[in-house]
Amino acid sequence: MRRGVRGAWAVVMGLARLNGLFAAYKPPGLKWLHLRDTVEQQLLKGLNAAEPSVPEQRVRFLLGPMEGNEEELALTATSVPTLTKHRLVCGPAFTSRKIGVGHRLDIQSSGVLVLGVGRGRRLLTDMYDAHLTKDYTVRGLLGKATDDFHEDGRLVEKTTYDHVTREKLDRILAVIQGSHQKALVMYSNLDLQSQEAYEMATRGVIRPMNKSPMLITGIRCLHFAPPEFLLEVQCMHETQQQLRKLVHEIGLELKTTAVCSQVRRTRDGFFTLDDALLRTHWDLHSIQDAIQAAAPRVAAELEKNLKPRLGTQELPSPSPSWNSEGLSSAMGAGSCAGH
Repeated sequence: MRRGVRGAWAVVMGLARLNGLFAAYKPPGLKWLHLRDTVEQQLLKGLNAAEPSVPEQRVRFLLGPMEGNEEELALTATSVPTLTKHRLVCGPAFTSRKIGVGHRLDIQSSGVLVLGVGRGRRLLTDMYDAHLTKDYTVRGLLGKATDDFHEDGRLVEKTTYDHVTREKLDRILAVIQGSHQKALVMYSNLDLQSQEAYEMATRGVIRPMNKSPMLITGIRCLHFAPPEFLLEVQCMHETQQQLRKLVHEIGLELKTTAVCSQVRRTRDGFFTLDDALLRTHWDLHSIQDAIQAAAPRVAAELEKNLKPRLGTQELPSPSPSWNSEGLSSAMGAGSCAGH
């Protein structure tokens, strides 16, 4: 029975190590739902491939010839395996493993996608409640506009862009960041005269208390080689389509047009590209190792970011009408004052 005990123990330990969060790298063109289903299939494959336990034995009396006299029959006690629980009879032991997905990525986007397995699905809710920021690299292309703000969309306009310079782009990005910083303070519902507000500001952890429109906490140009430019954006409560629209609006502010050719998430909360498992590592052992490696950091970060914030004052719920619909209105200080 040693072999059977060893196989059962391996399965129990395997399940115990499958409770937590890990990050996978989603390539462009792949739906997040397909990624989740693929991960689930790989986990089930690994769990069901564990060493099968030795079947239980039962005593049966079988009719056979007597020893020394083959002409006469007799009942002989024999130990035979019980096959009622054999894998070929009852099927695989594991047929489903619930997996949750955190902040989603649309089919055109790529990058860090956080998943929760087993009890780790509850931690996804904690991540959402912590209002953690996410980092993106967003690639833009000057000189044309499409119907969906993406490079592959239907072309609706072509423009010149010779007048666009790095300095003009940087000025616009600075205005965007300043405008969103003001909005961030408003949606945080903080008493700005409190000691806690001061400490949070110095640590850079001021966040909205509830759901808000997309808020940009940082934006800068990483590369500028017209017609292409590459932005780094730190934000929260965003969608990838809003980031594409942001590129379009930046183009309008530059007195030209621009489309988005790439949206790539490089960080989701405390998970970065270095943590994200590539498709070749979406297997049981790699995911178990990733969950165990991330567990201490996940616990520490969630505890730090979910601490009750004192010194806050209740403000009226912000109007959902402010959603960065127009970049020009979002740039002025007055864009936040009326909400």
